[in-house]
Amino acid sequence: MSARQIVVVRHGQTEWSDARRHTGRTDIPLTDLGRRQADALAGMLEAFEFDAVVSSPLARAWETMERARLGPDGVADDDLMEWDYGVYEGRRTVDIRDEIPGWSVWTHPIPGGESLAGVGERVDRAIARALEAGETVAVFGHAHLLRIFAARWVGLPPEAGRHLQLDTATVSVLGWERENRVIHRWNHVCPAAGR
Repeated sequence: MSARQIVVVRHGQTEWSDARRHTGRTDIPLTDLGRRQADALAGMLEAFEFDAVVSSPLARAWETMERARLGPDGVADDDLMEWDYGVYEGRRTVDIRDEIPGWSVWTHPIPGGESLAGVGERVDRAIARALEAGETVAVFGHAHLLRIFAARWVGLPPEAGRHLQLDTATVSVLGWERENRVIHRWNHVCPAAGR
């Protein structure tokens, strides 16, 4: 059986996501708002019957999955962990640009971290597993990783993910139109209060 739709879910708010700090492998918990958002995601996801649920093992994604009432079915996938930002971990783009004008995670090297191509390879492995997991698969993860996931899903290079904004606590649906992989819905924000 091959996946006919993959529902990608970005985790709820964290202190660092709210401050726009690059949050790769630092295991930051959800804020109170992030927990409310994750709870609200349950209502957005109840229309789906998932054959498989996979998540980044990082706490912010895993707790989002659990609070969305899919925890008992969840399987951790290290390939869904966020980009390793190396020396830029915890820093904001605006501050990095004070030192390196025009800097972007999409266009510049990441000393001590992962290359964009390396993240793309991880995503390709995660997509291949999702395709074999069932008709409808939930994938819980992180902003840059899921943006790259969507780009690779439709056959674009990893850097095309820069064109896909993804807010916290959102649901997006990847699927098919005949034999073509498509994005059915993108960045559908949860109805949690206080956004």
